[in-house]
Amino acid sequence: MTELRKDFSEAMQAVNGVVLGKKKQVRLAFAALLAGGHLLIEDLPGVGKTVLVQALAKVCGLTFQRLQFTSDLLPADIIGAVVYERQKELFTFRPGPLFAQLVLADEVNRATPRTQSALLEALEEHRVTVDGQTYDLPEPFFVIATQNPAHQIGTYPLPESQLDRFLMRLELGYPDPKAERDLLAGGDRRLLLKDLLPRLNSTSLSQCRQQAARLHVAGPLLDYLQELLKSSRECGTFQRGLSPRAGLALLAAARAWAWLDGVDFVRPEDLQAVFSAVAAHRLETADGSASAPLLKQLLASVPLP
Repeated sequence: MTELRKDFSEAMQAVNGVVLGKKKQVRLAFAALLAGGHLLIEDLPGVGKTVLVQALAKVCGLTFQRLQFTSDLLPADIIGAVVYERQKELFTFRPGPLFAQLVLADEVNRATPRTQSALLEALEEHRVTVDGQTYDLPEPFFVIATQNPAHQIGTYPLPESQLDRFLMRLELGYPDPKAERDLLAGGDRRLLLKDLLPRLNSTSLSQCRQQAARLHVAGPLLDYLQELLKSSRECGTFQRGLSPRAGLALLAAARAWAWLDGVDFVRPEDLQAVFSAVAAHRLETADGSASAPLLKQLLASVPLP
């Protein structure tokens, strides 16, 4: 168990060497991967979203595909299609770029709702259906979607049903002055990607996931989680509170965060560390204001166990 955590720690360090000044965001991305969920990154172009994803794929030893979402992208361009092979005189399925272990859905909100919905079954079931035939996606299957802020021209807001399929949403933001100076002095970070070596593989990642999923959760911590869910529903700040599925997502993310710390049980601070990333995109304020400050108030209002 210690050796696997060491490999995971080295993988995070390698990514932090490429993506400067974003240690918490990098750790959250690894926690989402470890918890078996998907990740949504919302931010302006040029802050390192794509570099983060490519670095993560390399250090984890996963097959990688990048999908550039545009307004004319069709579901078949993502999933694949059944084509007729004249020589064999039969129809065969040609898998699309979705058939990779780590898929970058870049600028996902530039695609039409019809194309966005093609991801729903894949995100939830890890499989796709074409012409009545079901095809399993590779394991592990991890989607990182990026989206531009909703006010930008040519974007289609992700529906709530699709937002809920993402375990976490995070923002990278601008780097701090020191990280930005190091970045400017070091040049294009994409040039560093070719020197990254795999620290993990599919087998070791699967073992890490199993270990994280087995971390002990005490009764008082479940009470604390239930109080957080209840408060989100009854405080009157949000249009609707967190669902039971959101509670399961919080628990899975907290287990992953605790595992990364090298402990064998989930603590209240683990729930607090992942709470905003897991809950923010699932909660819409009644007046449309930003939810981040309100999430901090929600955490402060529920007593610790």
